[in-house]
Amino acid sequence: MSVVFPCLPKDARAVPQGAGDVSETETPAYFANDLTQDGKLAFICHQDQIYTLRITCAGKLILTK
Repeated sequence: MSVVFPCLPKDARAVPQGAGDVSETETPAYFANDLTQDGKLAFICHQDQIYTLRITCAGKLILTK
């Protein structure tokens, strides 16, 4: 089974087999720039904890607690 992310370019949409066992309708996909509102930082709340999603100068993502 292959999970497809419609937000990615067509040549990068398919995730290798075995990488996920849920369909695309069950798993939402987001652009990091949407989460940060075109900035470099977003906060994500999970189980009464706040995580920070940061986009680095090199374009990498860092998620910290």
